[in-house]
Amino acid sequence: MAQPAAASAAQVLVVDDEPDLRTLYELTLLREGYRVEAAGTLAEASLLLEQHRFDAVITDMRLPDGLGLELLQRMTMLQRPERCVVMTAYGSAENAVEALKAGAFDYLTKPVDLKQFRSVVASAIQECGTSSQRPAVAARPVANERGSANSALQRLVGESAPMRLVKERIAKVARSMAPVLVRGESGTGKELVARAIHACSHRAQGPFIAVNCSAIPETLLEAEFFGARKGSYTGATADREGYFQAARDGTLFLDEIGDLPLAMQSKLLRAIQERSVRAIGATQEESVDVRIVSATHKDLAADVQGGRFRQDLFYRLNVIEILVPPLRERREDLPVLCEALLARIARETGMAPPPLSAEVLAQLQAHPLPGNVRELENLLHRALALSDGTQLQVDFAPTTATSTGSAPAAPATSEPAASPIPASAAPAPAVAPSDLQAYLDQQEREILVKTLRETNFNRTAAAQRLGLSLRQIRYRIARLAIATPGSEDADEPAGT
Repeated sequence: MAQPAAASAAQVLVVDDEPDLRTLYELTLLREGYRVEAAGTLAEASLLLEQHRFDAVITDMRLPDGLGLELLQRMTMLQRPERCVVMTAYGSAENAVEALKAGAFDYLTKPVDLKQFRSVVASAIQECGTSSQRPAVAARPVANERGSANSALQRLVGESAPMRLVKERIAKVARSMAPVLVRGESGTGKELVARAIHACSHRAQGPFIAVNCSAIPETLLEAEFFGARKGSYTGATADREGYFQAARDGTLFLDEIGDLPLAMQSKLLRAIQERSVRAIGATQEESVDVRIVSATHKDLAADVQGGRFRQDLFYRLNVIEILVPPLRERREDLPVLCEALLARIARETGMAPPPLSAEVLAQLQAHPLPGNVRELENLLHRALALSDGTQLQVDFAPTTATSTGSAPAAPATSEPAASPIPASAAPAPAVAPSDLQAYLDQQEREILVKTLRETNFNRTAAAQRLGLSLRQIRYRIARLAIATPGSEDADEPAGT
């Protein structure tokens, strides 16, 4: 049923054994101005691939003489340039994940939404990279995307072997719609990797929406992710979009995905699988075309074993994994990292940084830097602030809150109204400066204990004073083993 068209039109191969569906797909694509060839079996599709070059291949997963996955694998083996879109039956999440891992550009769930079908095919053709088959007006945006991709990759400073692997991986995975899980220790630059994936993809002109999953109160998660209709809950005075709607045609970056509660994990799984969401208070679902990139510093596989993270969501998010190396595994990048960080700090503060001496660089090389690039940036910030303008000196020893010469502590009887601090909530003993995490925990503990005492252990008031959500302060109290006297929820509003 192929129709003559201009030589510049993109050519698409449709493979489906159901004649009615095949005709529907053909007519839809012909209306978009593409040239279309159709096949009902693997054998017919293979013959057409031998005879022609296409810009995109759309194939059903189940065919009379095999699986569409076999066609995809054959195309990969022959290094065919076409992007392949696989269609799977409703609820066949395992097939979709398998196809993406095998190199499919994207997948569609039957019954296929034609609007989504047209969008996915257009993206696959654009990604195929045949400039002669693209309209001339697309040249400038493509050039802009390339510049944006180069800029994003340049922000990943370093040419060590581990960083080259990360950049190569980014360039490769950006070409598909497969979900990506970015793993790495805190402070390694996982969000920079996610932004680079977006900038290198065909979605670079779309929005990049970053979400910190650990910072959203549990009661607001569904509204934040999926949106809400006016009047759907107290305080909903107007319709509002969720993160999925805001990221439409772009990338949704879910940072600290391991902190999502189990109830929200199941809702997120369905949204990712079906590519549709229902806002709170809405009666109909709406399609959302987003690329999911998530990140975590946790061992999600261990959380799956421990029942803290859904196994099906883990496999859905972890189609492609990128491991960001800690700074200790790429020490050779330290000089260029320091230069880049100092240049950025100088731009932000308006201060011209002194030259980085070999002595200071040697000191940084010898420091463990457990906080990775974030800790390095903090050290350089402090060094520049304390610099005399001629020489940069890094101070590794953190200043403690209980320094000599401070006002003497008031006697215990001077605060009769305050609740006595439990022994388990007393400040932790001093730690060695090199143990950064222990030191930071100690400082955080002292601040929390002080604020809790000042608010008579009212956690809601303490959270407001510290600029935290109730969920965040609960987490910190539990993590730091701070005991609080009495009923800690009695003073908090219902529903928190």
